[in-house]
Amino acid sequence: MTSNRTMKPLEWALLICLSILWGGSFFFGKVALADFQPFTIVLGRVGIGALALNVIVRTSGQHMPASPRVWGMFFIMGALNNLIPFSLIFWGQTQIASGLASILNATTPLWTILLAHFLTTDERLTTGKLGGVLVGMTGVAITIGSDVLSGFGLNVLAQVAVLGAAVSYAGAGIYGKRFNGMTPLVVAAGQVTASAIMSIPMALIIERPWELPMPSAGTLGAVLGLGLLCTALAYVIYFRLLATAGATNLLLVTFLIPVSALILGIFILGEMLAPRHFLGMGLIGLALAIVDGSLVSFLHSRLRGLRGNHAK
Repeated sequence: MTSNRTMKPLEWALLICLSILWGGSFFFGKVALADFQPFTIVLGRVGIGALALNVIVRTSGQHMPASPRVWGMFFIMGALNNLIPFSLIFWGQTQIASGLASILNATTPLWTILLAHFLTTDERLTTGKLGGVLVGMTGVAITIGSDVLSGFGLNVLAQVAVLGAAVSYAGAGIYGKRFNGMTPLVVAAGQVTASAIMSIPMALIIERPWELPMPSAGTLGAVLGLGLLCTALAYVIYFRLLATAGATNLLLVTFLIPVSALILGIFILGEMLAPRHFLGMGLIGLALAIVDGSLVSFLHSRLRGLRGNHAK
């Protein structure tokens, strides 16, 4: 099955659902930060997600591997794909709006292109991809704004932290190729389980969550939503789409995540974003279209059509 085929209505519905789940992670994270600190939220998210995914693996008749080498790979993948980016994003959200965090996180494919050029031999940086990266980085610069020129305050550092999370996600995407041939659901369960194991000492030693006041029901619900909806359910949908729609179509979720995060942040959390944030998001979206090649193909087909009509 080709990765760029036209998606069916059910696949579009699943893609939109996935964007809402991952966009909702920024919303749930902001809510959870009212009573919990970042590492504790990470532990709650991956701990609950790991339990749910392992149950799904077992009930589906699959089994987790016993090889120490494979589990070593799970720990590396878990750090790159969960522990590091989740921690950076949740800390960043202590200083910036959830919608802004989602916009900066949408640069992940651009960082993937740059890292793949230097770390792989089969994904080189082309002229088109370079143009897309430059447009995307312009969008990032506009989104962060002139605050960076006035010194690295917490607001700027928080935005840099979320960009660091995007870089980590990009590294995970490249490293994840090592799991080719392994059942995707097992990979998901393994790396989330490894993330939960690594996050336990970080949360318990650094933040000592038992010393905090009893969290509200809303906060506990947000952590539960992060684990069950934004992690476990999202991974199930993700790998279903990966198998049926392909990786290229799945990248479309990158366009949709900031939209759902912005809607939740503005209308429920009352967050306010500046016009430059929306301009930056537009440029990042344009960059992804350039990188994907769909925009170039569209313009090329339109140009050929105009030339054909002119010749008549």
